[in-house]
Order: sequence, then structure tokens, then C-alpha cells
Amino acid sequence: MADSENRKAYWRANLKLTAISLAVWFTISYLAGIVFVEQLNTIHLGGYKLGFWFAQQGSMYGFVIIIFVYARRMAAIDRKYGVHD
Repeated sequence: MADSENRKAYWRANLKLTAISLAVWFTISYLAGIVFVEQLNTIHLGGYKLGFWFAQQGSMYGFVIIIFVYARRMAAIDRKYGVHD
């Protein structure tokens, strides 16, 4: 029974991390790069409008950050539930 509960808790933590990662990805790529581009274009970053920057560069930086954060958090979750390599 304890093993089954441990597996369910591990899977729940995994799904939560995935959902958070997808929400951040959606916010960066779709909302910041498409939906709110006009509002963000009133702010400048490095000589470029922020909406343009998110659409062209910011989303890629965001994706890379998401990958590293996901890998680090997933490793911590693996260690916590004893399924690490």
C-alpha cells in the first residue's frame, strides 16, 4: 500500500511540475508574444519594443530556462521519491 501511495505522490508531483512548466511556456510564448504584444510594445528593452523582443528572443530564452528548471526540479522530485539513477 505504501508503495502505491508513493507512486501516486510521485506522479502527482510530476504532473504538477509539468502543468506549471506548460503554463509558463503558454504565458511566455502566446500571451506575451501574441496577445499582449501591443501593450508590451510601449516598453523598450535594449532599444527594442518588449512585445517584439518576447516574440523574437524572449520566448527562446524562456524555453531554455524552463528546460533547466524542469530538469533540476525533476531531479529533486526523483530523489525525494527514491526513483533517481
